[in-house]
Amino acid sequence: MLGGVSMTASGGNARAVALTASEQLALTATQALEAMKADNMTATSYVTTLIARAKSLSDLNALITLDEAGALAAAKQVDADRAAGKALGALAGLPMLVKDNINTKGLKTTGGTSSLRNFQPTKNAPSVQKLLDAGAIILGKSNLHEWAFGITSTNFTLGIDPITKEASRPCKNPYDTSRIPGGSSGGNGAAIAARIAPVGLGTDTGGSTRVPASFCGIAGFRPSVGDGAGQGRRYPDTATDALPISTTRDTVGPMGRTVADVALLDAVITGGAVPTAKALKGLKIGLPAAFWSGLDDSVKPVAEAAKKKLADAGVVFVDADLAGIMAINGEMSFPIALHEPVHAIPAYLAANNAPVKTVKEVADQLASPDVAGAFGAIQGPFSEAAFHDAYLGIMATKRPALQKLYKDYFAAQGVECVLFPTTLLAAPKIDAANGSKNLSYTVGGVVQKDKDTFGTCIRNTDPCTNAGIPSVSIPAGLTAGGLPVGMQIDGPLGSDSNLLAIGMGIEAVWGSVKAPAI
Repeated sequence: MLGGVSMTASGGNARAVALTASEQLALTATQALEAMKADNMTATSYVTTLIARAKSLSDLNALITLDEAGALAAAKQVDADRAAGKALGALAGLPMLVKDNINTKGLKTTGGTSSLRNFQPTKNAPSVQKLLDAGAIILGKSNLHEWAFGITSTNFTLGIDPITKEASRPCKNPYDTSRIPGGSSGGNGAAIAARIAPVGLGTDTGGSTRVPASFCGIAGFRPSVGDGAGQGRRYPDTATDALPISTTRDTVGPMGRTVADVALLDAVITGGAVPTAKALKGLKIGLPAAFWSGLDDSVKPVAEAAKKKLADAGVVFVDADLAGIMAINGEMSFPIALHEPVHAIPAYLAANNAPVKTVKEVADQLASPDVAGAFGAIQGPFSEAAFHDAYLGIMATKRPALQKLYKDYFAAQGVECVLFPTTLLAAPKIDAANGSKNLSYTVGGVVQKDKDTFGTCIRNTDPCTNAGIPSVSIPAGLTAGGLPVGMQIDGPLGSDSNLLAIGMGIEAVWGSVKAPAI
């Protein structure tokens, strides 16, 4: 992979091997950093290659902003500093994408919505700043489901056909451009899978880093958030550093081709050490039946094969269910996610001096029908004072009960994590008319008709978000039809580094998935 023509290494007389553009595109983030340190490529050549890739695949609609001038200037500075022998950060020269709902000082943060189309924050979100301080380069801002309020990333704001009224520029899955990349961090998922960028920073409320990771064959990480307000929260970002939905559940999270790449970004954000892959022999992992039921017939054999590979590698599986988890999660998930925006959105807009100040002003300019429906609920029953008491009751009883369920499970079963398919099915078809129509899939030869797309896609990713525990989606393979399947591991609160180490060990056994033929 590191073959190619020779070139003179910058700052010395040694000869180094220059990577071709195709070889550069094949690099993971950790490999890219190693190649730059070895003078096999410059940051400028790498950024140039990725910019060309982004332009050639613009039809994926993975990006909202491509910062060509800014990224090239930053890359040239890294190369100059390296040639001068200056000390460089851990991510020096590494291009990344930032989801367009995360604050960036030098670039607009639109949220993929019209009311913020010209909004530019005055400072970077803390996690973004930490990555930049380590030498990372923002290649651009990635596309998303409008205001991150969905899982398809079919964003009508980017364009609507004047005749059909359908979304004319939906974000597309590079493995099959008729299908969604997942969401809401779908732009990251599509771009990283398509080799437009090696890594990205996304956000996750109910599954927004992990659903696109599953659908696009990459890795996605949701760090611990604990109580949501600070206790047990892994990352420093607050509800005013990215467009909010739920102050309890929202977090930024890294996405990359591998868990190792994700772990590298996590270490920079937290100031910790990059974990090493964990030995799997004797490792105890739980298999909660609630998360294994109802799998689509194309996903189940991939999941079972992935599980067998781990068993052959020495993993000890514990068949123990998280009894009642789906019911208790269902009682709190939407009430939290639809009530908290009532206060969180105006607070964010005011704190950042945004051009609009109220939920209504945002809602009045929404383009995506499914998101308009969600904002209608926010402004309706979930905004009423009477619901506030019900919400407080949920936070006082239901959420602690869910957290206790997980905590007791990990302790009683003696497992370090649980394992299950990230999503019940592979990437569904794009719905350009509605953004997120109901879907059908097959379980055990029986067609499951007219199932809610959102609820189906987040069924397995959602519970851990309400419990505040960490979660990683790892690419496990492709269906017979060539679509990616992800497997998720969740661990106890605060076990993030160990969970990433487990993920690195697992991906070493499973290997990487074949790149999309695009």
